Amino acid sequence: AAQPGGFMHGVNRGRRFILDTGKTANYSLRKIILRYRHMVESTRLKDQKARFDKMLEALKKHDSRITPQRMAVLKTLATSDDHPSVEKVYEQVKKRFPTTSLATVYKTVTLLKELNEVLEIGFPEGGNRYDGHRPYPHPHLICTKCRKIIDPDLESLEGMTRELVSETGFQITSHRLDFFGLCPDCQG
Repeated sequence: AAQPGGFMHGVNRGRRFILDTGKTANYSLRKIILRYRHMVESTRLKDQKARFDKMLEALKKHDSRITPQRMAVLKTLATSDDHPSVEKVYEQVKKRFPTTSLATVYKTVTLLKELNEVLEIGFPEGGNRYDGHRPYPHPHLICTKCRKIIDPDLESLEGMTRELVSETGFQITSHRLDFFGLCPDCQG
């Protein structure tokens, strides 16, 4: 039945929920999507906070000075949806702390890399990028046109690593697996 404000409600008949109109279905679907987005966003924010806290703890254990600029570098790396270059991190930090130098950002990122809190993705032509979310070796999809980097979830990577160890006798200490191509945005 219609309610004030144009909202429609379903009727609960035992275990089945019957929707009155298509508008209700759309409203209900939107509500579910918004709730799901909130859950995903909430989880994402918790993950970002956990990464920030872990990087901060590593700096403290290393007896590094904890400055507002350094904390801004950590926050940028922990919350970045892509794999920023030092220059991109610097641009973000400079918005909040205009007197920050590029050298400060380089030193902080280098220290985080040495502490294994950030993964450096090196390129032969320069312009290294950094992953603050997953600071351990993992595969990447890299667009050769726009240079977007995506982290695919490949469950088979562990199996491939075990197979390589079994076949070659190598003791694998690290790996780098990058796939190069055109992202969907650059294909058109």
